[in-house]
Amino acid sequence: MKRNLKLIYGLLIGVFSPILFIPVLLAIIAEVQYFEFTYLWDQFLNLHIIRSKYLSLCLLSNLAWFYFFLNKQNYQIARGIIGGTLFYIPYILYVNYIY
Repeated sequence: MKRNLKLIYGLLIGVFSPILFIPVLLAIIAEVQYFEFTYLWDQFLNLHIIRSKYLSLCLLSNLAWFYFFLNKQNYQIARGIIGGTLFYIPYILYVNYIY
């Protein structure tokens, strides 16, 4: 039972971490490229292809979580983070190749 809770915990981290990292990424890009944050946010909300690209970049935040829990030897949480990352693949493939 404890293993399943760790796996679910990792899955939740893997799903919600990129969503929470999106504003941080857009703020970094806005600062570096001298754009307005609201301009990038509007692009993110309105253009599917841009949303897919930014979401792909935000999935790198899962890599940091993965290595953190891997070094702590919490393998079930790290496994859940991989599963959470795989959750986004159908959307990204749909937008890039079908839409």
